[in-house]
Amino acid sequence: MERAEKRELVATLNTSFKDAGVIVVAHYQGLTVAELQALRARMKEAGGKVKVAKNRLAKLALQGTDAAHIADLFKGPTVIAYSADPVAAPKVVSDYAKTNDKLVILGGAMGTTNLDPNGVKALATMPSLDELRAKLVGMIQTPATRIAGVVQAPAAQLARVFGAYAKKDEAA
Repeated sequence: MERAEKRELVATLNTSFKDAGVIVVAHYQGLTVAELQALRARMKEAGGKVKVAKNRLAKLALQGTDAAHIADLFKGPTVIAYSADPVAAPKVVSDYAKTNDKLVILGGAMGTTNLDPNGVKALATMPSLDELRAKLVGMIQTPATRIAGVVQAPAAQLARVFGAYAKKDEAA
């Protein structure tokens, strides 16, 4: 790689790290190219990215970001997974690590929060941002429908009472 390419890679990674909701770092020694491509495909479906970069360049890219504190994780053959959704990258990497023991999660960062391997796995068990939004909307809509039912109930009772009096007057 030439210097200009390295600068461009560092700048691209730096903007990616600034925009990322979560960053996961893992060792990938022993993974074949096909296995790494499968991981990339899964991550792309989830809305994240997987990068393999030299550790020195990744450490340079981390400077000036909230995740600068994870620079010490970059030792040996590391792969970086990141996504805007704080659950997507940990979920994909954890699921892939369960089926392939050559991928070892080292840790990561969610903003300024440092994540150990157990923290990454805990994030992976949480529902995604879209699932949480759907649950929240459902919870908000339920009381609204109940309120509408309660407000309409007295009017319906009044209509029944008036209807009963009208039938009584017609019968008399």
